[in-house]
Amino acid sequence: MGAVIIKTIAVYVARGITLLLAVSVLSFALASASPIDPETRYRLSHPGVSDENVERMREYWGIDEPPVKRYFAWLGGVLRGEWGTSTAYRQPVLDVVGVRFKTSLALMMTAWTFSGLLGFSVGCVMGVFRGRWQDRVIKRVCLIMCSIPTFWIGLVFLAVFAAALGWFPFGLAVPPGVPPEAVTLGQRIHHIILPAMTLGFLSFANLALHTREKLIDAYGSDWAIFARARGESDVAILFQHGIRNALIPAVTMQLGSFAELFGGSVFAESIFSYPGLGAAVSAAGTGATDIPLFLGIVIFTACFIFAGNLIANVLTLIIDPRTRRSTGI
Repeated sequence: MGAVIIKTIAVYVARGITLLLAVSVLSFALASASPIDPETRYRLSHPGVSDENVERMREYWGIDEPPVKRYFAWLGGVLRGEWGTSTAYRQPVLDVVGVRFKTSLALMMTAWTFSGLLGFSVGCVMGVFRGRWQDRVIKRVCLIMCSIPTFWIGLVFLAVFAAALGWFPFGLAVPPGVPPEAVTLGQRIHHIILPAMTLGFLSFANLALHTREKLIDAYGSDWAIFARARGESDVAILFQHGIRNALIPAVTMQLGSFAELFGGSVFAESIFSYPGLGAAVSAAGTGATDIPLFLGIVIFTACFIFAGNLIANVLTLIIDPRTRRSTGI
């Protein structure tokens, strides 16, 4: 098993490097094709800047150089850990990404856990009551949830739970005006609940419907029919055999949802003014257009999503021995 896992990791890492190179080329090409040139962006983000500083900026970015040469110069800096300076935050890109990612990671992991537990539980309920009115009602609700955009859910939650009921704050990760060292864990949890619920609703319905289908297949198998013939109820079959059969595909699907999770965090963090990586993406793409930060976040996000997919594939190999024979690696 160890040799198979090591070989699988090596193959996926090789694919990941190729993917990151392709993402970097495409991202740099799109940034270079922006209608606002770097000099204009620099003047917009630094009002009153001197011509001498503008000339230094042109030399630093190699504006007069061919695009291919500029790309390799930028890529060499990335490989050396020099990702440039954010024009929006006036800080090194790596510092901005590092601080913002910690905040986003707490939000995404909370939402990921919430959507996983809720989605799997709801899917199990639909599987037990398959074909009955409980299953039909919950299934319709899940189908509706799949078609609702994240920002709309966030606005509804704000209107209901923050404005009307006053249960939760309107936004931010901590209470305004409170020093970071004075913020308590309870205050952080209070501020993260609404954004996490908004982000969690992005994927729980898909997981619930997927779990339902797996359980329906399990209930139709020979061992389930034999168990019912012995007098076991559907609930007993679920806890004895069904959960184990549905858990592996559910975990794989949930681990593979990192890309969807990060995409939803951009909207959730913007709605709730949550200072995470998603909000930094919005800041990088608006105003004077922070190209260094935008490119840095794109590369970092690609690495994060690739790591999530790699973990999902490795865990699948460990949990389900049948996949080791079907990988073809």
